[in-house]
Amino acid sequence: MMPLFGGFLADAYTGRFSMVLLSSLVYLLGLSLLTMSQFIPSLKPCDVGGCEKARKIHEVAFFLAMYSISLGTGGHKPCLQSFGADQFDDDHAEERKKKLSYFNWWNIAVCCGLFLGVTVIVYIEDNMSWGVAILILTITMAVTVATFYMGKPYYRYRLPEGSGSTSMLQVLVAAIRKRKLPSPSNPALLYEVPNYKIQGRLLGHTDRLTFLDKAAVLEEEEISNEVKHNPWRLATVTKVEEMKLVLNIIPIWLTSLPFGLCVVQTATFFVKQGATLNRKIGHNFEIPPASIFSLSAVGMIISVVIYDKILVPFLRRATGNERGISVLKRIGSGLIFSVVAMSVAALVERKRQKIAEEDIDVLDGEKNVELPMSVFWLAPQFLILGLGDGFTLVGLQEFFYDQVPDSMRSLGMAFFLSVLGAGNFLSSFLITAVDRITEKDGKGWIGKDLNSSRLDKFYWLLAAINSVNIFVYVLFARRYTYKTVQRRLTATHLNKDDGMELMP
Repeated sequence: MMPLFGGFLADAYTGRFSMVLLSSLVYLLGLSLLTMSQFIPSLKPCDVGGCEKARKIHEVAFFLAMYSISLGTGGHKPCLQSFGADQFDDDHAEERKKKLSYFNWWNIAVCCGLFLGVTVIVYIEDNMSWGVAILILTITMAVTVATFYMGKPYYRYRLPEGSGSTSMLQVLVAAIRKRKLPSPSNPALLYEVPNYKIQGRLLGHTDRLTFLDKAAVLEEEEISNEVKHNPWRLATVTKVEEMKLVLNIIPIWLTSLPFGLCVVQTATFFVKQGATLNRKIGHNFEIPPASIFSLSAVGMIISVVIYDKILVPFLRRATGNERGISVLKRIGSGLIFSVVAMSVAALVERKRQKIAEEDIDVLDGEKNVELPMSVFWLAPQFLILGLGDGFTLVGLQEFFYDQVPDSMRSLGMAFFLSVLGAGNFLSSFLITAVDRITEKDGKGWIGKDLNSSRLDKFYWLLAAINSVNIFVYVLFARRYTYKTVQRRLTATHLNKDDGMELMP
């Protein structure tokens, strides 16, 4: 959830480049402290050998490191991706088309990093030491920060435009003040500044949430061009439309949360299931439980490559849409995969439970029993949900970047990340609620021991929630009005003080 704070600061005050650099250094500081807690004797959990409880100094160092990483993530995640997308000019047709592929290939790069993290790094953690694994991560982060800074003379920069929340509040106050004024029959009579007087892009008027249009109605004393307008009494059409954009994306955000609920399971219950299964490849190699998560990354890579290289070119020719299909249709397509993935997960889990019910060791009450069932039975649910990620998660990134006001794009990426953050909170709440309700009947669905639980029923519940959510999503998506931008010629300006190229 920290990206909501970091994205707001970047858009309003620091700019994206400065926020990425600062947050990356905080992130690196956290990783360095985490590394030191594994190698410096006085910061280690305890002396050589096993220990029942870690030293207090180690706990302090560990949690300082983890919270520093979390704080760094808050600025790094939303701003780096939006800063990369800023390098493409929306008013240049060819660059705009390339930006559509940018989000796809960004996610392929992220999935490659995720794959290495849950395979190579996890293997080192399990078979060598946590310290060596964290040291590798720290060195990698240091190299990436240096590489990012080296590109400073070549980047395009967008200057921060102040707090977007202030302008939205001004629109609301102005609309309330003018609520009794009649709305003009022609939207062209609403107040707007000329295109040449601003650096940003002007937005076209839409017919939704027309109450807010009252904020742009000119009173008699405001008609004169010489009058300096009070922003708390009169707002431009662009400011009004920006307010509408933020309000319109809320239903899409809410209907994305059930998908986030499913994504959370890949790193929690899916992995916990895998820990109970046969993970051996050959006679000597055993897959670490966390490495099973890599199948989700593989599924997403396959999905994004097929979508970008095969589906989009075909759909562009068929529909004439430069995206191939609209971004909301892409998101909706991925939501269907979540229902299929949870249904498959429920069926596989029921099979695993039947094997556990027949296993002698499980019947004898032994814990951490490895069942005679291959871990690759979990591959379909990982891969299917990964395929859905390629549609829904990438689509949400495009949607929240493109459909928020231009001055709030880092915050837009934070909205996307908050789908996953809120999904974690909702998952915890749902698990607690389901556990308490089902325990009343004697046998809870979710217990400490998966073999005595009914996790398959929990998966069927998630499938049902997502099925209902698809109908709600379609209802909102069909009523959604996309951002309309008044195009103009491409132009760039040079700030002589810092040598930065500014994008209009």
